[in-house]
Amino acid sequence: MLKYKHIFEPITINGMKLKNRIIMPPMGSNFANIDGTISDDHIKYYEQRAKGGTALITLENVCFDYPFGTNGTTQLRLDNDQYLPRLWKFNERMHAYGACTSVQINHAGASATGLRLHGLQPVSSSNVPSKKGMTCPRPLTISEIKQIIIKYAIAADRAKRAGFDCIEIHAGHSYLLDQFLSAHYNHRTDQYGGSLENRARLTSEVLAAVRQAVGARFPISVRFSADEFVNDGNSLDDTLELLRFFSEPADILNVSAGINDNLQYQIDKMSLPDGWRSYMAAAVKQKLGKVTVTSGNFRSPKAAEKVLANKEADLIAMGRGLIAEPNWVNKVQFGQEKLLRKCISCNIGCADHRIGKGLPLRCTVNPDVVGEDEYKNYQLKNNLKLVVIGGGTTALEAACSAAEIGANVRLYEQKSYLGGLAHEIAQLPDKKRIDDYVNYLRQRANQLPNLKITLNQKADLKTIVQEQPDMIVNASGAKPFLPPIEGLQAAHTAKNSHVFNIFDLLGSLDHFQKKNQKILIIGGGAVGLDVMEYFTEHYAAKVTMVEMLPEIGRDLDIVTKIGMKELLKKYQVKQFTKTKLGSISNSKAIVIRENKQFELKFDQAFVCLGMRSQAPLMPELEKYAIEQGVSLVNIGDSKRARRIYEGTQEARRILNELHLVDQRRLSAVSFTH
Repeated sequence: MLKYKHIFEPITINGMKLKNRIIMPPMGSNFANIDGTISDDHIKYYEQRAKGGTALITLENVCFDYPFGTNGTTQLRLDNDQYLPRLWKFNERMHAYGACTSVQINHAGASATGLRLHGLQPVSSSNVPSKKGMTCPRPLTISEIKQIIIKYAIAADRAKRAGFDCIEIHAGHSYLLDQFLSAHYNHRTDQYGGSLENRARLTSEVLAAVRQAVGARFPISVRFSADEFVNDGNSLDDTLELLRFFSEPADILNVSAGINDNLQYQIDKMSLPDGWRSYMAAAVKQKLGKVTVTSGNFRSPKAAEKVLANKEADLIAMGRGLIAEPNWVNKVQFGQEKLLRKCISCNIGCADHRIGKGLPLRCTVNPDVVGEDEYKNYQLKNNLKLVVIGGGTTALEAACSAAEIGANVRLYEQKSYLGGLAHEIAQLPDKKRIDDYVNYLRQRANQLPNLKITLNQKADLKTIVQEQPDMIVNASGAKPFLPPIEGLQAAHTAKNSHVFNIFDLLGSLDHFQKKNQKILIIGGGAVGLDVMEYFTEHYAAKVTMVEMLPEIGRDLDIVTKIGMKELLKKYQVKQFTKTKLGSISNSKAIVIRENKQFELKFDQAFVCLGMRSQAPLMPELEKYAIEQGVSLVNIGDSKRARRIYEGTQEARRILNELHLVDQRRLSAVSFTH
């Protein structure tokens, strides 16, 4: 505990006592029931984070002005007393673990989405969409503004009656109050537009009304985008001036950043360092002297401790980090730091599921964000032997999960290291967070005496038969796909080749450190864009990308896609979409677009046309499994090349098959008796 004394120092804020400095900020989940009530899974999800030691749980944003204020596929509501009983139950559950609670009261404004608007036009300060391509809103009238202020106050009173310890007002991230605060959105010429004071007027009036509703002795937090990172939006200096007009009623200033069009700075992209926003919080704290919250890719307790020790902020908001690791606080406090399952900021199961696809929240590295360790309650009844082929993240998750419910597990990996493609991709500087997941899996495996790992050995049928397994899990991964294109094989295998695949790059990064090279990338998916990022960000390369589809990065998660588009523009990457590779030599490629051929010269070319499953042992395994009555499953990339997320989910699901094997064994024993 003394190791991180600032993290575990209590703090009292207007009567609310927090046991440590780690708080969970509001993050939409799509767990709410369609009627706006909080579901059992919803409560259980938050309960894991309260149980894990988090000091303050902020319930995700609730709608108080239906339908104009709503956003997300499903969203909690607070516009009627009918929602109070379930919210009271939520607060009871959180308080039982010593966590304080807050709720974010928010109006979406122009960010209102979905069928719930029933064809109505969204509202805002002006007629500026909250994001490119979204519906154009209409400006609110003065009388409508006054009604919304009243509704904020009613919602605040209702939240206090529901048992919350604090209220947060959202004034950032392209929602309604930000649409008034920011000149990027606010083009009004009345008392709610123009000058800083006028743009701050609505937020000021909302906070004043909320303070009157809840009384003097009740904490209020306000969250805002300190820097919007757009030319016509608020800079940090602008926000410091704006705060003079609306911060007085607030006890807590929650400092965030970004708007919808640069989501990679609001929901941080992978390459941003731990605590990268803390300079903004420090500026706010110095200017106003109030309790200040900072956030931004916090994963390491060392980074959190440093920010607190330097008095850059008073509280650390850890969002996706607590989705990945609900027990972050307890593990840090009680000496289990090595077993932290750190978020890798991939934004696939959280942001993309929720915002991009309208699905319930999930996590790449946490197979069960709701139940967490519940699977361990269902231990095997028999002494079962499991063999796992492969040492990537899918294989490791499967092996650890099986061992944790009582199986004796033997894992074979032909390479000298664990982690597979995830570990290899993590060699790229901007992808190094991925190795955090690999390191966690290694540490977890080391804690399990019934899990034996053999490196530098390729599993064959003879080896597996000697193990006499009850179940075999094949997770042998994938390899780069090199299609039968004229000249490709010859160019790739030439002695002094200038044509490479992703493994060539990852296996010898030192070989690819020349600056100002002309780089050609064939394939505009995730891997191709990783190569682009590496050479543009670090070696000032002049990059050309060729993609058969109409868009580069079409299947990326929403945050990474926006971030990659920013890099494509920043580094003036030449993009040939709807274009295919016709032929390639060691210095030039012939590409075809709309039946026309183009010659593209290069210093180095990288063929990034995806991965193909690699499961050479499966035919023999299938025959053996049938003959011997052994259960066999093929998971992860060896089933079909996909992302870490799908592999993690499939790895945990092997426990269902393992329990069936266990039940069959029990049935067989009962029958013989």
